[in-house]
Amino acid sequence: MPPAADTVPDENKVEDGEGAGGRTGGPRRGPLAPAAAGPLAAALLTAVLLCLAGRLSRSHPFGPVTRNIVDLGQQYLPYHAYWRALLLGETHGDAFLNWNSGFGANFLGDIGTYLSSPFDLLVVAFPADRIELALYVVTAAKITAAGAAMALLLLRLRPGPWPVAAVLGTAYALCGWTFNYGATVPMWLDGLVAFPLLCLVGEWARTGRRPVLGPLVVALAWIANFYTAYMATLGAAVVLVVRLLTAEETATARQRVAGALRATRSVLIGTGLAAPLVVVVFVATKVADPTPETTFAPAAWTEVLARFLPATASVASPALFIGTPALALALTLPFHRAVAPRVRAGWTTAIVLVALSLQWEPTHLLWHAGASPNGIPYRQTFVLCGLLLVAAWFSVAHGLPRPAALLAGGTLLGALAWAARGSVDIDRWTFPAFGAAAILALGAVLLALAGARRAHARVLPVLAVVLLVAAQAGEAAVTGKRIEEQQRSEVSWSPRIGPWHEDVAREAARADAWPRYRTDPGEVPGGNDVLLVGGQGADYYSSLTAETTSRTLDSLGFGHYAKGRHPVSLDNPVTDALFAIGTRIRSRPTEPVRQDAPPRAAVTATTTPVPPLVTVRPPGRPATHPGDSAFARQERLLGTTVYELPAAPRRTGHTLAARCPAGSQVWFWAPGYRGTAALAGEAPVEFEGKPPSVRAPMRPLGTVPASGEVRIDLAPEARVRLPRQPVGCLLRARLDSAVRELTATGATRVRTTGHTVTAELPPGSKGVAVLAAPRVSGWSCAAGDADPRPARAYEGLVAVPLDGRATTVHCSFRPPGLRLGGAVGALALLALAVTGIRGRRQEFTRSARTDRSSGKADG
Repeated sequence: MPPAADTVPDENKVEDGEGAGGRTGGPRRGPLAPAAAGPLAAALLTAVLLCLAGRLSRSHPFGPVTRNIVDLGQQYLPYHAYWRALLLGETHGDAFLNWNSGFGANFLGDIGTYLSSPFDLLVVAFPADRIELALYVVTAAKITAAGAAMALLLLRLRPGPWPVAAVLGTAYALCGWTFNYGATVPMWLDGLVAFPLLCLVGEWARTGRRPVLGPLVVALAWIANFYTAYMATLGAAVVLVVRLLTAEETATARQRVAGALRATRSVLIGTGLAAPLVVVVFVATKVADPTPETTFAPAAWTEVLARFLPATASVASPALFIGTPALALALTLPFHRAVAPRVRAGWTTAIVLVALSLQWEPTHLLWHAGASPNGIPYRQTFVLCGLLLVAAWFSVAHGLPRPAALLAGGTLLGALAWAARGSVDIDRWTFPAFGAAAILALGAVLLALAGARRAHARVLPVLAVVLLVAAQAGEAAVTGKRIEEQQRSEVSWSPRIGPWHEDVAREAARADAWPRYRTDPGEVPGGNDVLLVGGQGADYYSSLTAETTSRTLDSLGFGHYAKGRHPVSLDNPVTDALFAIGTRIRSRPTEPVRQDAPPRAAVTATTTPVPPLVTVRPPGRPATHPGDSAFARQERLLGTTVYELPAAPRRTGHTLAARCPAGSQVWFWAPGYRGTAALAGEAPVEFEGKPPSVRAPMRPLGTVPASGEVRIDLAPEARVRLPRQPVGCLLRARLDSAVRELTATGATRVRTTGHTVTAELPPGSKGVAVLAAPRVSGWSCAAGDADPRPARAYEGLVAVPLDGRATTVHCSFRPPGLRLGGAVGALALLALAVTGIRGRRQEFTRSARTDRSSGKADG
């Protein structure tokens, strides 16, 4: 550590950071310049500690326990499995359309939301049966890169001891936000990487450097994950404002305005370059299934303060842990007299205002682009963690704070811990870890102060750094361990990928006959089943699930999770016929599903005749049951009556009674019902409706006895919510006849490519050709040689009118917003080229002026 300073130096002499191993920074020490050694050391330390935390918690790949909690198992793992298959050419769909999910989904939107990070390309380096390891490596690579990027930023902001920069970079990468949120939502980690990189772009703009590289970095950040890149951009703007107001190179108003304009130009060009992807995602969010509005409620300040401490976990308060030594350094900045007053005031004000903005609804909405998110309301917390570490760096880079400043900072730290002692988030490990780190940090300070007084005691600063690393590393490892353990015990989880998934995948591959018919893999633990095991089912979990898909499937009796954004498979012969599901795979576990072992299951596959993917409905409305029940809607889409619907099931307490034809199959449809339903003499069937989050699918209860009497006993877990028509009795003979009719009049041949469908129809086909896919935005179709037009809808599915002359139908999907995004991207590329040419001319002019000045001096 550098010696303490008694007077305020010219703190902006090398403010742009070149002294950290750049052009003006003095001689190199050792084989690497500080600007390289700091990031490399931060990356190595981050990787080691992240792996250590996983080993301590016994989570995969360092132990047998699953990491697949909540969306990590339900979304990101399946998406990365499918991404790998797509990149290797092993899928039926392409970058535009995913045939495997939701009966056909806009995949470019999902790429931009979940998979567009360059780090995600690493999945191709792993075999298909090691996708969990691949996702862990992707996650670790992002976190490691974030630590290196922050260390690089610190050394660019101001020269200082690179080992401390490395430690602070690691503190940023392994902050509480990373362990509590980012590690299980890998797409957000790109924002963690983006924040220090965007701050570097601000530094380049402030000093008039790298006019082309700056926009490219912005574009990469927004392409990787536009959601957290937006937050990182706001945070980088805060950093830029502080630098413009406090750095000597931008001391005049003209220089400040010029720096701000250059930064604005970089952001506008960079986001423009990302527009082909970002606009597609933005448009897709407009047609996505809406989630219930969320009203922001700020966390109690006791809970906020507690989150600065180690081993605390919660989704209801900001995860602000950066490590006790780093936090102590940040708290000394306001009292560090070796730092210029304007710098102390600027950074302290920025941190306080950003901290307050987390708790005020208008600024909360600003951080989240105008919409309060469901689930985790403090997703922008990584920005505040980064600002605190910048403050810690400015405090130590100017020389170790004097005892008075250290005492003041330590007092604030102690007061914070005391105020947080009553928080519900305090873990049994919190204060022991905090105390041990504080003692080690105090030892590091004493050694550094002793080393500053003894000019030849070089070993003391080294020992100080060792203690600092031990303090920061120990706390980070304990925090990572405890957060993983708490999450596994308190939130939903999915088991490790194992024999169950492998057996279903094997059956799906054996039965696959796309596009002749679909194969539905059924329910496999983990969600988004088809992305993991193959097939073309309804299961689909995305933030961009189209409202059309959700409403269409809901209306037909399918169930859903995640407030409609996760429709799931429905094992029903009528909907199998409607969506051309010819093979249905069924599986059930043969042993309890555990966290510490991959599950096993018994798997069977059944193939039945179904109509083709494209069918023809005759003109006029079909003669079916009236009403809005799922049974009536299935019949309207099928075009014929296949159910007997009891006019008014009699309800006595928790018993329903009705009459149906003997031998028919009883189906119970109650999307809001939670509990069991049992046909007399049959085993009870579970329903888990919990509106609006969970919608229960219709399920079969058994066969109607010879008497025709239907009695259903209910065992509800909450208030009974039943629709007007909860019971339908399916007559298989009628359904078989309907399937034969649709097959005879439907397409004789169907061909598909990545995002197109071409069907050959029997001559003279009239009415409507129906493609068994939800009519989401982006579909265009044509009959015969006609020009493509936006597809029509038939009961929610893609439809094309027929006049009796056309014998072919062609449909194609293009993600909405792609054309507009491409136009914006082209303009941004032109602007980048102009900026580059202009920059080269200005550089040439400056060089010429320098040469002329040198010539005059020589003369």
